[in-house]
Amino acid sequence: MAWSVALACASAGEPTEVFRPGLRPDPGAAATIARGLYPAATLTETGDTVLDFALWPYEDELFVGAFERALLLCDRRLFCLDDDARRIADTAAAALPGSHCGVLVLHNVIHGCWFRWYKSGELLRDVFVTAEDGVVVDLGDRLPAERPFWRTIDEGAPDVPLPFDPEEFGLALAEAHMFGRGIADRGEDGFLPLELPLRRFKHT
Repeated sequence: MAWSVALACASAGEPTEVFRPGLRPDPGAAATIARGLYPAATLTETGDTVLDFALWPYEDELFVGAFERALLLCDRRLFCLDDDARRIADTAAAALPGSHCGVLVLHNVIHGCWFRWYKSGELLRDVFVTAEDGVVVDLGDRLPAERPFWRTIDEGAPDVPLPFDPEEFGLALAEAHMFGRGIADRGEDGFLPLELPLRRFKHT
């Protein structure tokens, strides 16, 4: 499956404990976060959806899921990997006190992965790899889920072309550090990350 993803996911606690059946979103908190990201824009709330639909929004859309101990944000501007993308990532990471936050961007055309990892709003890891260009950014200590992917490069192999699949790399990070399970995997408890509810906004 080819994924396109522009997602920030924060949790205050272990993801396997935070993400569980019965999570109830807070629409008011979602609207506050959305307006904080785009204070100069006109935001219109256009209803509710689920993460599966929201992962790759249209350019004039924003999806926010605000929960007691978790925050989800889907914004296609993350894909630009520019100062505005970093601002959005940093804002999401700081929105939930005491949380860990992963920011995952996958694109099936460019075939690359951008991942940022925060603890209590502090950026600890920033990595960007593409199949064609290899390792573009590699800052901070590598996370445990990354290490098997880097082994070949660490042993001296070139990184161009990249000796591992960027999509597999990103999905492994999401499983280990964002949701505590595969993003498309339903657990024995019945919980499936792709079914998480989000609020939908259009902005002008």
